[in-house]
Amino acid sequence: ARFREAGDVQALGVLLERYRGPLYNFILRHLGDRDRAEELLQETFLRVVHRAERFEGKSRFSTWMYTIARNLCIDTSRKLVHRRHRSLDAPGRGLGDGGPGASLVERTAKPEPSVERLSDSARMRAAVARAIEGLPPEQREVFLMREVQGLRFKEIAEVVGVPENTVKSRMRYALQRLREELADFAELASVERA
Repeated sequence: ARFREAGDVQALGVLLERYRGPLYNFILRHLGDRDRAEELLQETFLRVVHRAERFEGKSRFSTWMYTIARNLCIDTSRKLVHRRHRSLDAPGRGLGDGGPGASLVERTAKPEPSVERLSDSARMRAAVARAIEGLPPEQREVFLMREVQGLRFKEIAEVVGVPENTVKSRMRYALQRLREELADFAELASVERA
């Protein structure tokens, strides 16, 4: 509101700094390409600046901004439909913090996993990434917004443009599919606990 009404650039800077990391990860998970994600992040910020007067405050700022980013991701994905989608566990170009050959999952994973998670973690991360990538796009999108970005169902519904119950249904089906795909790991975990 301070930026929109008074042109307070410092207020805008605080918002952009606050959302830079989460928004970048959101875009990166949609596209799987670090360079393109950085471009879309910048484009999202430009649109926020140029369209600030359109933000009415009926929803949270983050919801409005994620909607802009999501629409850019959809447009970009449509343009790239003829190109093959890079797998989440495909080796990278060595530009990320995971080093040469690190997969997207490894480059965006939280540093220093707990001791309990170290066992079979590489195999499990790859399986989880494949399972998430295998979800239908609508389910994957809702799952990532909820679990990775931490958005509430109501916010996701606003971003995606569907009723909240539809979002909950997509999440339920996504979780069901992920449970089925990762059943071997659930069995492994129960054996390790015994």
